[in-house]
Amino acid sequence: MRRPAARAVALAVVALVVALGVGGYAVSAWRTRAAAVAAAPSVPATALGDVLDAPHLVFRSTLPGSTYGLVAAVPLDAPDGPRAFTDVVCDRVDVAAGTASCLRTVRGVVTSFETLLLDARTWEVARTWPLPGIPSRTRLSDDGRLVATTAFVTGHSYTAVGFSTQTDVHHVDGTAVGNIEGFALEVDGQPFTAVDRNLWGVTFVDDDVFYATAASQSAGRTWLVRGSLAARAMESVQEDAECPSLSPDGSRLAYKKVVGTAQGQSVWALAVHDLATGTETLLPATRGVDDQAEWLDDDTLLYGLARADEAGVTDVWATGTTADAVPRLLVPGAWSPSVVR
Repeated sequence: MRRPAARAVALAVVALVVALGVGGYAVSAWRTRAAAVAAAPSVPATALGDVLDAPHLVFRSTLPGSTYGLVAAVPLDAPDGPRAFTDVVCDRVDVAAGTASCLRTVRGVVTSFETLLLDARTWEVARTWPLPGIPSRTRLSDDGRLVATTAFVTGHSYTAVGFSTQTDVHHVDGTAVGNIEGFALEVDGQPFTAVDRNLWGVTFVDDDVFYATAASQSAGRTWLVRGSLAARAMESVQEDAECPSLSPDGSRLAYKKVVGTAQGQSVWALAVHDLATGTETLLPATRGVDDQAEWLDDDTLLYGLARADEAGVTDVWATGTTADAVPRLLVPGAWSPSVVR
């Protein structure tokens, strides 16, 4: 008769030991993180208002320490100098016409994801809505009226192998234009209706026309597509192009394209497509990039690269748009650059 009670006591003891172990691990992890933050060198900082008064670059700071993950800004004429920090944490950020789009992970008992739209001067939140998965890409239209967001999502029946994305377009008042995966798509002039198609990496031409990436796992192909929000339709422009970005003068698109594989994974480099002539220029010195490029000006691209020897640390690089261009480090410890003039 005493055996069940003894078993219950034993189980309670085991549960207590496990709880203490988990709690001890959490405390240990917190102490390790706190020690790493304390040991990190301080990041030179300056006043935010002073930087925002002149042309500047906004980005996610990835230098180790207490400011890791915060949105920061540097003057365009001193990109490697002291940075001005906001109090906003973002995984991806973009700024246009006084509005900032921020995609971020909210960690807690249950991790969630969200889109924030903020005043790019005060960095106060104007509105927010849930993001359906892990933050991937965001872009605002030049006039700041539209915002595109891409997230990695789960739950699609075709994602046992590979990945799935969801790309939504909203007006900045929060009203939805829609998920562009639901738009009609033509590839090489023919309707393309594969259920495993994915769309991501929007760049706006205006408040109707956009470019993006379309892909199909079953077809094993990716395409640069041109779309219309009003017509809710897209058509392929060329194959093998991902994460397009329109130049300031609207004449060229930068994108990444596969140039090889390493350990079974795709390796990309940036390329530039002249919309008038159709000429493509590959930038081989950018090999290893996995980012949606940003245009610093009509002849210079910015992109992020992870440091091979420091987990979690990335740098923003700049390169010209000729085949022989040599990239240069622009902002150390940075990610997701956005140019504000």
